[in-house]
Parts: sequence; C-alpha cells; structure tokens
Amino acid sequence: MNLIVNEQYNIGHICTRQQCDLGFGPKTALRWVSAHHEKTDYSFVELDRESNRFANVLQGLGFSTGDIFFTFLPKAPEQFFSFLGGLKLQVICGTLFSSFGEDAILDRLGDAGAKGIVTKKSLVKKILRVRDQLPKLQYIIVTDIEEHQSADILSFWQLMRDASTDFIAPLTSADTPSVLHYTSGSTGKPKGVLHVHGSVLHQSATAVQVLTLCDSDVYWCTADQGWVTGTSYGIIAPWTLGVTQLHYGGGYNAKTWFDLLEQESVTIWYSAPTALRMLLQEDDDVFSGCDLSQLRHIFSVGEPLNPEVIAWAERVLGHTVYDTWFQTETGGIMISNRPGVTVRPGSMGIPVAGVEAAIITDDGTVLGDGEQGNLCLKPGWPSMFVTYLNNTAVYGQKFRSGYYFTGDTALRDQDGYYWFKGRSDDVINTAGHLISPFEIESALLEIDEVAESGVIGAPDDLLYEKVVAFVCLHSRFEYSKQLELKIRLHVSNKASSIATPQEIIVVDSIPKNKSGKIMRRVLKALYLGEDAGDISTLET
Repeated sequence: MNLIVNEQYNIGHICTRQQCDLGFGPKTALRWVSAHHEKTDYSFVELDRESNRFANVLQGLGFSTGDIFFTFLPKAPEQFFSFLGGLKLQVICGTLFSSFGEDAILDRLGDAGAKGIVTKKSLVKKILRVRDQLPKLQYIIVTDIEEHQSADILSFWQLMRDASTDFIAPLTSADTPSVLHYTSGSTGKPKGVLHVHGSVLHQSATAVQVLTLCDSDVYWCTADQGWVTGTSYGIIAPWTLGVTQLHYGGGYNAKTWFDLLEQESVTIWYSAPTALRMLLQEDDDVFSGCDLSQLRHIFSVGEPLNPEVIAWAERVLGHTVYDTWFQTETGGIMISNRPGVTVRPGSMGIPVAGVEAAIITDDGTVLGDGEQGNLCLKPGWPSMFVTYLNNTAVYGQKFRSGYYFTGDTALRDQDGYYWFKGRSDDVINTAGHLISPFEIESALLEIDEVAESGVIGAPDDLLYEKVVAFVCLHSRFEYSKQLELKIRLHVSNKASSIATPQEIIVVDSIPKNKSGKIMRRVLKALYLGEDAGDISTLET
C-alpha cells in the first residue's frame, strides 16, 4: 500500500478517511471495552465521522493550524476522536496522563500556550486550581457533562451533536507540526517534544517491520495515550494499516487481561516490562486455562526487559517477548528484537531499517564493539522530533558530532546487538515512565516541614527503578507516619501518582557541590551502600 497519496501526510486523514477509501470502512477500527466490561465497536467509517465532528468543533471555536490543544483523559473513545480530529485540522495535539497533578498540568499547558483542553469532570478541579496562571487557555471541554457550564467550560457531546460529520483535511506537508509530548529531564521543567505529520512514515513502517502488523490482526497496546507509545503505536501506526485495535478502560488485572486476550482473539500484544513482571508474580493457575493459540507475538517497551521475564513467557505463555527501544524524541522504534532476529535475552536488539546507531564518547569519538558509551543515532529518520518547544538551545545540545545523543548509555557487541547500561543523567525510569527528580524535589520543598530534598531512582524488581526521596526536616519538626502520608499525597497531587516516592528517608543534610547542585550520585551510593567516588566538589 502506498501510505502517502497525493502528498497528503495528514495523520488524522490517513488513519480514518484513507482507510475507508481502501475498503476498510465497515471494518471495526476500535473495539472499546470499558472498565465495567461494556463493549462498543467503532468502524473506520464511524472513527472518520467522529473525528470529523471534533475537527469541526475546534474550527467552530476558532482553532486553526498551529494552535495547541491537549487531552487530559483516562482511556476513553473521546481520546481517539479528539486526537485524530485535531490532527485533521492541523492543530498540534498534546496528551497528558490523567494521573498528573496541578503543577505538572501548569508546567505543560503554560509552556505550550495551550488554547484548549479536553478532560473529564473529575479532573476539571485540577485545571481550575491553576487556571488563573494560564492566560491563553480559552476552553475546557468536558466529556461527561450534558450541557455547557459557561462560555469556556463546554460539554464535549453537546458540541459534537451540533457539529457536521463532513470534514476534508487540508493538504498537509510532512513537516507540519502534529503531536506534542512532554518529557522530563534531570533538572528544570519538562520539555515539549514536537513531532510532525511525516512521522507517520516511520511509525507505520516499524509497525510492519517490527510488530508484524497486517490488516487481519487484532492488536492490543496497553500503553496510556499520555505516553508516546500510546500515540505512536496505540493510535497512529495500527490505523495506518487498517488494523482493529482493542482498547481497555480498566487497570491491571491479570485475569481480566488474559480473558481479553482470549475472548477478543488478540494476535499482537504490546505492553511494558513492569506489567509483564507483575504477571510473572501471579500464580500460573491464572494462565493455565487460557487459550492463546491466536496470539502471534508479544512485544514490550519502556524499560529494559529482564531475561527472566523472557524465560517465564516462553515457559508459561508459549511465546517469546520481543523488547523494543525508542524515546519520546525518536517518535518510533529505533532498536528492537523482533521476529526473524534471534533474541539475546537482556539485549535491546538491533537497529531497524533506516536507523544508524553508534556508541560515542562525550567528545565525539566513535567507540568499537564491547566499549560502553553514549548511545547515539544518526539524524534523519522521519519520526525524529523537530524541536523542544520554546527551548531551541537545549534541542541543539542534543546534536553533536553529527549524531543525536539519546541520554542513554549502552554498548554494542560484535554481532551488532545493543545492550542498555543506564541513563547518562539522573532521570528516573519507573514502570516505563521517565520522572524528573527535580519535579519531585520541587514538590517536596513546598511542604512546610521539609527544609531540603533530594530524589533518586533505585533498582527495583518490579518497577525497574523506584523513587526514593531523601528529606531534611526543619529543626522544629519530627518525622511521623502522618508526615509521611502528607508527603506522599502532596507529591501525588502536585506532580503525579507515578512520581510518589516508594521510600522516604530522613537525613541531616542533602549533599551538594560547591555550586549548590544536589549530588544525586552520592545519595544513590549512600542508598546502595557503594563507594560515592570523587567527592572533592562536595560542599562541607
């Protein structure tokens, strides 16, 4: 199939109208199973119509090319209608985790200058707490209220009922901005990673090359749409291929998940190592009666995949799990294990077609096999991000010596397999989510009792890394169970539930260097009982 027809790169058009033109109109595009196990099917015709309605809704509210709106939703059909509809209008679409607290919302909406947001009634209060700091936010569109509440708090379905189902996406070039995701760094505010409509080329190609998707598949990606996996491979790539997608609105439950795999005849399953490690801890009886004969392949993404998970899946499920690696910035799979490539348990795999990777020192020297260094990619793949929004200086720093520096360290073996070794910064990878220690430290310092804070990620058998917070209290306060609860709730409300510390350790002081920077490697060495290394710059 020629993915791009008449130079039309519009993702919303390709995922809906183009599939109808190819004859997939009556076919189920989305099989939605709610948390209460209510099932609704949407054909490609219906997906096209509903996303057309939302494009017309935005246009009627005055949105146009380059404006930014966000979705702030748990998994729901409205997520897909609004995301694709916005892209059809050439509006830039950002997605937020529904677990985000008010500070995380403010940072992202404020930096982006968002004009509108689609959310649920239960989440509106978080937005309203910071609304006075968001002067560009004109509309809050709520999916579960029947009528408009005011001139700017609007009912999603009242708007949709009044909108036409006819919309023709304007001709969209490959370099037109499309999707915006925010990613956390070790210092400073989260950065807005901006992609373009041309990313669809790489996303669709890797869905074929790696995930082996074809139009006869039933595909289930468990990723939330707040995460790049949830948009690149939980919305875009499968629908460019006319694939039926299963989406489930509930949380993790081993029996439910395996009932869905069996009952919905899922053929390709894409999940995360944390979820697979949770399944590994279940009794084998949970899986023993499950018929997975229709399941062709299982893939994982988000963090390194433990060899023991691969061994468990082969023993209990009768399938190999193929690990894949990419980043918010890359927009699509870069390095992976995949069918037809021998799996080396613990390895990231080999680069996909069209991707050139290398291991490079900080000064730009390309290293040989077996040498650990910075994992870098030669720029030019179609789904590569085009900037950090409002932060071109930091964007430029990611490119040196003709390569994109990913921030990960790795080595390549003599057969071309890459092996992940860690992050070259302090970013915490907990359950596949990259968390900024700076954001958590900032939230902790808002608590009256906390004088200083430092946050690290520490190895964890389930989460890959857990959040560990070190706090120094003001002298007039003492630590207690009540204070522990206060700390956990505050971080959850201000940053996100994902960022909530798994451990809180009270210390007399936080180690800093002479310029005042928190020395997280010293905290990590303290926690792990290891040598802290050179501490000559430690403030005394």
